[in-house]
Amino acid sequence: GERYVPPPRKLNPGVSFGPEHFAETSYYFEGGLRKVRPYYFDFRTYCKGRWVGRSLLHVFGTEFRAQPLSYYRAAARAGRLRLNEEPVRDLDIVLKNNDFLRNTVHRHEPPVTAEPIRILAEDEEVVVVDKPSSLPVHPCGRFRHNTVIFILGKEHGLRELHTLHRLDRMTSGVLMFAKTAAVSKRIDEQVRQRQLEKEYVCRVVGEFPEHEVVCEEPILVVSYKVGVCRVDAKGKPCQTLFQRLSYNGSSSVVRCLPRTGRTHQIRVHLQFLGHPILNDPIYNMEAWGPDRGKGGRIGKTDEELLKALVEEHRSKQSLEVLGIGEEDLNSAGESKDCGNSGDCTKPAEAEPVNGSSCLAEDEKDPERNDVAACPLNSDTNLETLDKDKELSLCGNQDGQAGEKGWEEKDPLCVECRTSRRDPSPKELVMFLHALRYKGADFEYCSSMPEWAMEDWQE
Repeated sequence: GERYVPPPRKLNPGVSFGPEHFAETSYYFEGGLRKVRPYYFDFRTYCKGRWVGRSLLHVFGTEFRAQPLSYYRAAARAGRLRLNEEPVRDLDIVLKNNDFLRNTVHRHEPPVTAEPIRILAEDEEVVVVDKPSSLPVHPCGRFRHNTVIFILGKEHGLRELHTLHRLDRMTSGVLMFAKTAAVSKRIDEQVRQRQLEKEYVCRVVGEFPEHEVVCEEPILVVSYKVGVCRVDAKGKPCQTLFQRLSYNGSSSVVRCLPRTGRTHQIRVHLQFLGHPILNDPIYNMEAWGPDRGKGGRIGKTDEELLKALVEEHRSKQSLEVLGIGEEDLNSAGESKDCGNSGDCTKPAEAEPVNGSSCLAEDEKDPERNDVAACPLNSDTNLETLDKDKELSLCGNQDGQAGEKGWEEKDPLCVECRTSRRDPSPKELVMFLHALRYKGADFEYCSSMPEWAMEDWQE
């Protein structure tokens, strides 16, 4: 009666997405947006140490509370839950060390801008692109195909890229990838020795001072899940230099030189100075109070602040602009920090080579390996679903059903029954742009965005 538990697979360092990953689905364009056709996908993980000796049902019920247990029972009946590649028949099965769990879901990705990725430079060592706003750099959270890595692989044939640094999803501009591990290691060493310089440009509220401003306020992360930070004495030390480039009577264009690479450093420091980025969907919101966080004056606890931010976006039907959905707000616990999600100069960690990406749908944490699933409304009576009634994976047990997931509704997927408002292309642009990236033996620049022109008016 002992089941076979295979030894864990060894993953090679670096990014390794191939044709089989790119073929999972395809893009289509609508209303100025790039959209991904829904598709079936496998979330995979090895048994966590804290799960050993616990039943699968207990793990789902205590750690993945964004969906009811009835979902997992229905998924098991449909053959979508597999333990060591064998279908799970009984959720009371007790987990063992090195157990390999696979959960196949019907996946929907949020839309991003239809603006193309422009290649600024390419040689045998690196590729440098001008990233549009709203695009995540690599697969994480709800994003996989709508990411720079996948678009470059699918549309430009650029594969096996090593991420050298990251930009916020809503930040546009210069983004650099290494083509080999050796080049990645060399530039990573420059990062560690602080030999790299990054220059940003942004448009902020009001008349920014004409003289150079240096902000050295420490920054503390309030929430990794929502992606919110604030100035706090208990935060990490950091420094940003600001220089005003122009003022049009209502807003200013500012040059930003971050000397450190903290999460959302530029955005938080500008908010503290009383000049938040004009259309920042986090740091220029009413939720921060009448002063909008100027001087660190918030007047709310962290919990009250997060609740106010979420409610403000919920009222505007713009949670997708934050990169979160209702199901993200219901999931248990805070995720750990990816350490590199902001206006950041730190090197990226290696991506999982099996293409599994984030196994929990959490944009702020690209290294989590939890088994997530499409959430189900509590009033969904999944217990009554007939196991023979459209619960199969279109004849595919590897989550590689491609566009079959687009052709028909999935009875277990709440996204298939949910109507969401598409963001407008304007909502997907934030006025923060990485203008220049300079190292010991290279320098790459992009052109100034339209909103940064001196005579621009909103």
